[in-house]
Amino acid sequence: MSEDPIDRAREMVDAVYRQDSRRVLATLIRLLGDFDLAEEAMHEAFAAAVEQWPREGAPASPRAWLISTGRFKAIDAMRRRARFDASQTELADRLAVEANDAGPREAEDIEDDRLRLIFTCCHPALPPDAQVALTLREVCGLTTEEIARAFLTAPPTLAQRIVRAKAKIRDARIPYEVPSRVELPDRLDIVLHVVYLVFNEGYSASSGESVTRADLSGEAIRLGRLLVELLPEPEAVGLLALMLLHESRRTSRTSPTGELILLDDQDRSVWNREQIAEGAALVERALASHRIGPYTLQAAIAAVHAEAATAATTDWGQIVGLYDVLARAAPSPVVELNRAAAVAMRDGPAAGLALIDAILARGELADYHLAHSARAELCRRLGRTAEARAAYERALALARQGPQRRFLERRLGELLD
Repeated sequence: MSEDPIDRAREMVDAVYRQDSRRVLATLIRLLGDFDLAEEAMHEAFAAAVEQWPREGAPASPRAWLISTGRFKAIDAMRRRARFDASQTELADRLAVEANDAGPREAEDIEDDRLRLIFTCCHPALPPDAQVALTLREVCGLTTEEIARAFLTAPPTLAQRIVRAKAKIRDARIPYEVPSRVELPDRLDIVLHVVYLVFNEGYSASSGESVTRADLSGEAIRLGRLLVELLPEPEAVGLLALMLLHESRRTSRTSPTGELILLDDQDRSVWNREQIAEGAALVERALASHRIGPYTLQAAIAAVHAEAATAATTDWGQIVGLYDVLARAAPSPVVELNRAAAVAMRDGPAAGLALIDAILARGELADYHLAHSARAELCRRLGRTAEARAAYERALALARQGPQRRFLERRLGELLD
């Protein structure tokens, strides 16, 4: 950190932005009732922090300062606009009264704001693709480009989807609140799906120079804990277990220089044993309910991996059996691909390759780099070098994450040596 007080203050603003900007935004959306107004207010608050903190010193509670500053910046903006729209005066006056009346409960409200926001973004009045896109953008701060890649959608199309979702929330006066306990079960599935997508982006970033984004996976786990506390349904418990078990391996997934390390080659001594123990206990809790869904099954698979002392002692028979159940509960080409990889470990590469070729022959996963990478690995193990090289080249053409691309390039290089 810089020795200069002004530089230190600016570094602190940057750190607070990285850590807390989405929490600040969530609270401002609750207070102001408008996504765009809240986003504008948040940016003005951070701009004020850049100007004032170096001169006056950082406040004791930076997040509270930013929320308060953002709220009053928004009120001032509405009063300026009142010259053209009289309704803005009434709204600004109401917000000012609420700001002055804010009491001790405000701190509790702030802690729950991101959970409120995710349920608002996942309201059933919005189309499912808009629910996911809006939550990833507003709750987690993914860029439009990152979300578009996840949806295999053009960024301008995705941006319009988000704009329409915000307008729907505003025009339909969708409430910014956690649903009642009666409504919660019906609203939970899409929320779990969104949390799962957020975690996946954090655990295996869709692009860029980092394999993982700890901020996103950590936020998904925090949201998962809140959901389990709020509604301890088996699938919410299963999802939390799944995230913890995967997160336990995060630090072993890359080398000190940021290069990708496959599961079989990871140093299991650095796996987080506390997260594994908590995740395994949650798996048992979810399985004991006898209401077993896809997240619980995936968590059970992750638990088998986590509990194996070495890669060689992994119970691949149990994993294939769990994938068999998962394929019936939630059939998808990606589940089939993962099952094929497990079959290859249990029965040999030829058996797994036949299954992957069948998936690709149907035209499914043709643009999924992991399918071609998995095929390349099995061809390599079988000595089918030309096929392996072609599959690696196809995977490389599709991969967007830097470490994944370098891994594939290394594999290609090994085949050319």
